[in-house]
Amino acid sequence: MIKKASSSLVAGIAILFLLIFIVAMKRPLQKKAYTYLALGDSYTIGEKVPSEENFPNQVVSILRKKEFDFATPRVVAKTGWTTDELQLGINKSKLETRYDFVSLLVGVNNQYRGREASDYKQEFESLLQQALKFAGNNPKRLIVLSIPDWSITSFAEGKDRQMIALQIDEYNKINKQVADKYRVHYINITLRTRQAAANIELLAEDCLHPSGKEYKKWAVVVAAIIESEL
Repeated sequence: MIKKASSSLVAGIAILFLLIFIVAMKRPLQKKAYTYLALGDSYTIGEKVPSEENFPNQVVSILRKKEFDFATPRVVAKTGWTTDELQLGINKSKLETRYDFVSLLVGVNNQYRGREASDYKQEFESLLQQALKFAGNNPKRLIVLSIPDWSITSFAEGKDRQMIALQIDEYNKINKQVADKYRVHYINITLRTRQAAANIELLAEDCLHPSGKEYKKWAVVVAAIIESEL
């Protein structure tokens, strides 16, 4: 009788654990929200537009509307930053070791200050390598955006607009080559920023930086790339 009772007890416990396991398996697993790190300068932080209208926040907004769970983007950017200043900003920031997605857009201030393109190449590649580490060394999770062309804005009044555009193109040729070398995503937003010459709505109130409407165009493309990798 004792053996029979013990066997029944063991069988009952086994069934109980089996039921608990089945119920647990039916419950949806709680997944941590996706993370997004945006590295850059004024074009990333969104100078002269509300924070919710900069492109990183609009990217997350688009993805959330498609029911993807994304945390608020972590932005390391500041108006006026050059490549070396962005590097210092990263070094001073308390960042996670890894993010699900990372974007990199920097270089306009190198061009504006008249720095050598060769220096930009070296510093940009170093930043991209670091950004790739933040992306878990997965090139599919890193997105590089080209430098917008400010020569079409009123801020370039009295300056050599053609020369500015040529230098921007030279810088973008460099960041495209580096992006291709590491096989990361690359988005050419430069051509579309030149449309602001005929459409003031694409510029913010300072008539230099993009408006929220323009950032939305970038965000749609970035969000599409991220969605394709999820």
